[in-house]
Amino acid sequence: MRSRFTAFAVGDAAHLRASWHPGTRPDELDLADGPRWLRLEVLDAHGGPGDRRGSVSFRAHWRDEATGDEGVLAERSRFVRQSGRWWYLDGDVRDGV
Repeated sequence: MRSRFTAFAVGDAAHLRASWHPGTRPDELDLADGPRWLRLEVLDAHGGPGDRRGSVSFRAHWRDEATGDEGVLAERSRFVRQSGRWWYLDGDVRDGV
């Protein structure tokens, strides 16, 4: 999760695509007009080396540089372990407060 947050923060779409499960990955990923990602808080994580499924609950703090607006994206992300690695499947966005 931390590497995916960092990829969003620095605009590394290649890493995001490489860590996204091919069955749920979007055809295109444009990070150009997104907010500036400031900070990640991992709230809860489930899944370890012997598990096939996992999840991470987090809050990601952001700022819109054009407007000065700030906010929080809260999500519970689901992951699956295949071929010896974790893949991001999808996420359930929640109230960020």
